[in-house]
Amino acid sequence: MRRQLKSNKIEMELFPFLSILACTIGSLILLIIVISTETLNTNPEVTIIAKTDGKGINQKKQPRYIECKEDGVVIYPSQEFIPKNKLSNNDSKLLNFIANIRANKDKEYVIVAVRPKGIEVFQQVRDLIEKEKIDIGYEPIEEGWTLKVK
Repeated sequence: MRRQLKSNKIEMELFPFLSILACTIGSLILLIIVISTETLNTNPEVTIIAKTDGKGINQKKQPRYIECKEDGVVIYPSQEFIPKNKLSNNDSKLLNFIANIRANKDKEYVIVAVRPKGIEVFQQVRDLIEKEKIDIGYEPIEEGWTLKVK
């Protein structure tokens, strides 16, 4: 009978390397799941900032902010809500707001944040503002987003 010759070759085990790799991949998957669920559960916050020059200073006019929702308008920064059916009333806070801006229209203008369901309200507000020849800008924002005005 013949004897088998013993080989002096070094054999490499890959099992420890593969187990470490599997643990690392599992940890990364867990991290991705946690971060994804955290970002999906929180409402994004939107900050509307007026256009400025390179130094952060608004060149000509100071912005005033309004948010148009499905059921009415919110005036910022006081966050006064005006229902949709009272927008055009003579004693409306919105008309007072527009009158204040009209008196200072060379120094102030209006930025309107528009929710998807607030387009009809936005059209009413835009007509009221443009009738007074006040400069206006608008920004569409998603329904679930929180609005922060600076």
